[in-house]
Amino acid sequence: MRFLLAVLGTHGDVLPFLALGSALLRRGHEVALSAPAPFEKHADRAGLSFHAIGTQADFDRVVREPELWHPRRGIETAFRYGLDFAPDVFRWIEANSAKPCIVIASPSSFGARIAQDRFGLPLVTLHVMPLLIESRYDPPRLPGLPLPDFLPARFRHWVGRGADKYVIDPAALPRLNAFRASLDLPPVRRLRHWWNSPTQVLLMFPEWFAPPQPDWPKQAVQVGFPMSDRFGDVGELSPELAAFLNAGEPPLAFTYGSGMRQGQAFFETAVAACARLGHRGVLLAPQTGQVPAGLPTSILHLPYAPFSKLLPHCSALVHHGGIGTVAQALAAGIPQLVVPVAFDHFDEARRLKHLGPGRALSRRRFTPARAAREIRRMLRDPKVQEACNQAKCRLIDEDGVQAACDAVERLLAIRP
Repeated sequence: MRFLLAVLGTHGDVLPFLALGSALLRRGHEVALSAPAPFEKHADRAGLSFHAIGTQADFDRVVREPELWHPRRGIETAFRYGLDFAPDVFRWIEANSAKPCIVIASPSSFGARIAQDRFGLPLVTLHVMPLLIESRYDPPRLPGLPLPDFLPARFRHWVGRGADKYVIDPAALPRLNAFRASLDLPPVRRLRHWWNSPTQVLLMFPEWFAPPQPDWPKQAVQVGFPMSDRFGDVGELSPELAAFLNAGEPPLAFTYGSGMRQGQAFFETAVAACARLGHRGVLLAPQTGQVPAGLPTSILHLPYAPFSKLLPHCSALVHHGGIGTVAQALAAGIPQLVVPVAFDHFDEARRLKHLGPGRALSRRRFTPARAAREIRRMLRDPKVQEACNQAKCRLIDEDGVQAACDAVERLLAIRP
């Protein structure tokens, strides 16, 4: 079978699609990936046919936009990016749909969902984060509206519906429906209902992390974390990093996400917190200008390292709260301190706190003194370590990528 994979986003958004595409390819399927231009080399390593969405300059322009990392206004920037390239994704699928195929798309790949409505194609919506599935029983914590869990679930869900009505839908539906009208398609009324394909929805997080809810879509299949840096990405530690890890005690690791361009304060605090704790540190920041100059020999800065190889050698991870980063730290069995920025980060921090292997500090409260205090508490708390060990043991036998392949291959058996 031919699979057309379409995704918009940064490193953490694209890697699960690379993992899934690579696994489907090994199962004998034909796979093509449509993703932002910077990920062409990743697709080449994974052996996937590649269609670039936009250019490197288009991608850089979006991730440099300060509003992208605002808790409330970031969604407007993200949707604008998705809508700018919805016609491109739509035309790519149209051009490749003459032969039978199954489309797998991220919810922000609006052009893929429109192609399903226009041509009747089987499409699987892939959600990598629980935030994207609404529920009146267990509503996710919204960015910019971190309502505490002691408030009734129905009230928190009602607030989320208000965010849909006054923030999410106005940011997306006018342009989305204008494009649909040009294709003689009816308008969409609620975005977070429509972006779930009626064919199948893959939820790439395990039940113990986000328990299934009775009002989730009936076509949803929960498959587990993709652990995706094992596929289509650089898989080994650099000699410099390997030597650093072997030269002393396990360091603290710090990252603020591959797309972040405003992380100076975060990394300055990271260096100061390491000094207070007397710990070594690894700072991961792909862009120049975010990490302080003149680092001590106890601190190593690298643009990238594969988490599946690095984190088992670290004592803890401090990060923004992206779901892929959360999963890698859970698999490594190390404590996590989340400093949420936008999107799903606040919801992942909430889930980590409930499970026990992590804590959270707001950006305002992430100071050297508070960061050092929280990290010290995590490292000394036996309950945190017990929760870390439990998560690590759970993930040993889980394989979200293979489970996802099984789920989409079952579609082949029921299609005429």
